[in-house]
Amino acid sequence: PNLLGLEWNVKKTPLFRTRIQSSVSGKELRSSFMAYPLWKYRLSYAVLRSAAEYAELQTLIGFFLSRRGSFDSFLYTDPDDNSVTDQSFGTGDGTTASFQLVRTLGGFAEPVQNTNGAPTIKVAGVTKTAGTHYNIGSTGIVTWTTGNIPTAGQALTFTGSYYIRVRFLQDEAEFNQFLYQLFDLKKLEFQSVKL
Repeated sequence: PNLLGLEWNVKKTPLFRTRIQSSVSGKELRSSFMAYPLWKYRLSYAVLRSAAEYAELQTLIGFFLSRRGSFDSFLYTDPDDNSVTDQSFGTGDGTTASFQLVRTLGGFAEPVQNTNGAPTIKVAGVTKTAGTHYNIGSTGIVTWTTGNIPTAGQALTFTGSYYIRVRFLQDEAEFNQFLYQLFDLKKLEFQSVKL
């Protein structure tokens, strides 16, 4: 939920998993276990009002309880990373029928799993129609229908919004009452999950 008491100190951390083996000579052998990072978020709420006309505290507690802590995932809109315009996600070759939607960050391409609404998909700059020319799966894979597979050299682009699927990192959340009907939450952490 979008609540007014969110503080500006929002932390966003990319996480990789790498195994490093060092030899006695100082040389290293490194193995990367992840092609794409998990994203860890940390939010703080300075004020959550519990008065009936606001019910911000109840909304956030209810949302946390509905997820059963870290058990269930949910869709998060990162305010600074949630949409693209004419984002390239592949080039046709005349035979490949499925392409993963991606978004780039400073030249690094990462899959988009969860679209927010229907994106606009173009082949060589021409807008195509969902259901007629292609279908989008629940993990952001665009599959072209028979007879509509992009030919060799045709650029595939999309414009649209997306979510990041996340889960809470802890099974507990500490809400602190500092005045009558006023609470804060110093740390709310969640992390992206892969489907």
